[in-house]
Amino acid sequence: MIKVLIVDDHQMVRFGTRRLLEDESGLQIIGEASSGEEAIEAVDALNPQVILMDVQMPGIGGLEATRRCLRIAPDVKVIALSMHDGEPFPSKLFEAGAKGYVSKRSDPEELILAIRKVMAGQRYISTDIAQNLALRPFAEAQQSPFEQLSGREMQIALMVIRGMGAAEMGKKLILSPKTVNSYRYRIFEKLDLKNDVELTKLAIQHGLLEAESVA
Repeated sequence: MIKVLIVDDHQMVRFGTRRLLEDESGLQIIGEASSGEEAIEAVDALNPQVILMDVQMPGIGGLEATRRCLRIAPDVKVIALSMHDGEPFPSKLFEAGAKGYVSKRSDPEELILAIRKVMAGQRYISTDIAQNLALRPFAEAQQSPFEQLSGREMQIALMVIRGMGAAEMGKKLILSPKTVNSYRYRIFEKLDLKNDVELTKLAIQHGLLEAESVA
C-alpha cells in the first residue's frame, strides 16, 4: 500500500484529489496539509511515501517545502502539482528533489500513473510539460527571465510577489532580514528591475501568477 500525503491550500482541490485516489487499488491517503509548513509537520508525523505538493501556496510555498520535507525524509517521493506548464517551475522543483511534475490540467489517470512511476524509481513529467521543456532550445526568445534565478532566489521572489516583508520571509526561511534583502536586490539586479511592483508585473507577464491573485 502506497501512503500518500496531499498538500494544497485549496480545500476543494484536496477533497477532489482524495476522492480520485481513494478508489484506486494500492493507494492510501494518510493525511492532508494546507501549506508547506503543515506538510513538513505531516511528513515528520505520518511518514508518507509520496507527497502530492502544490507548487504555489501561501507561506514558504511548495519549492521550499519540498526541500525541507526531503531533509526530514530523504526517501519520500515528491510529485509537484501546478497550473504552470512552463519554466521556471519544473526545473526548480526537480533541482529541489522532486521526482515528478504534473500539470493540474492533466487527466486524473495521469496523476495515478505518476505515483506509480515515481514509486518504481522513475521520474515523471506530464506530456505537455515535457514537450515544452524539449522545445526550449528552439524558443530562446520565449524563455522566462525567471529561469536565471537560483532556487532560493526564486523562492524569495515568489514571497515578495505575495507582499511578504523581509522580517516575515526571514522567519519562514530561517534567514536574517539582511540576508533576505541581499537576495532581493540580487533578484532585481538579475532581472533588471527597480522595485517590488516591477517584479510583480513581470511575474504576471510571464504567467507565474494570475493578476487577480495579487490584487
